[in-house]
Amino acid sequence: MQETSDAAITALNGTHFAIPAPVLDLECMIAPTQTGGIYYTPPSDDFSRPGRMWWSVPADVSEFNTWREKTTVYHEGVPGHHLQCGQAVFARDTLNTWRRLACWVSGHGEGWALYAERLMADLGFMEDDGDRLGMLDAQRMRAARVVLDIGVHLGLPAPEKWRGGATDPRWDAEKAWAFLSANVNMPASFVRFELDRYLGWPGQAPSYKVGQRLWEQTRDAARAKAEGRGETFDVRTFHERALGLGSVGLDVLRDALA
Repeated sequence: MQETSDAAITALNGTHFAIPAPVLDLECMIAPTQTGGIYYTPPSDDFSRPGRMWWSVPADVSEFNTWREKTTVYHEGVPGHHLQCGQAVFARDTLNTWRRLACWVSGHGEGWALYAERLMADLGFMEDDGDRLGMLDAQRMRAARVVLDIGVHLGLPAPEKWRGGATDPRWDAEKAWAFLSANVNMPASFVRFELDRYLGWPGQAPSYKVGQRLWEQTRDAARAKAEGRGETFDVRTFHERALGLGSVGLDVLRDALA
């Protein structure tokens, strides 16, 4: 994780992004918990504590497939959450303390991280067949959890395939477990962690995909507008301006970059 993260920062800084010096440091850590999942914590206000990427490894997991996880490093690190959050913390001259350190809009933040994964593929960082398959596999998982979230929390009927002979056709935890296990290529411990998260956090999983779509649409609209004026679209400037806003609602993001 650390080697992949460091290589991404070195390759992207000064080419596709202008990364502030304090944000160049990202520590990859094994989490003290063993629940499963990978997550990110932003740097402290003065950067005395750097941004950190944490891997919470279940006790029964001892083997890892790097092809599956490379896209996650880009999601949590650079150009994902670390660049996004670190740049906001650094923007002391333009953002207030609440927006720098406390505000978090899930659709904006998680949407950017999924956008960052696709961006790295577009920039040629996922050309290895295994790494690209890992990225697509992660996209499949994120699509599956949207179905699960909407079905469970709206009490909708599950497809016959996932009912397991239950008399009640509506989505529930048991049907969701069968569905997720069949559509997520992870050890059971990780899948259980993910399912518990979705069952207890309505709307969080769809926010990723809604946000990703809006980030992509906003960038494409900005490109079309520039080209309509006969100008060359500068995606680096677009990203710098967008991240400089800090965490905002998706409608605000779209209007601010229009």
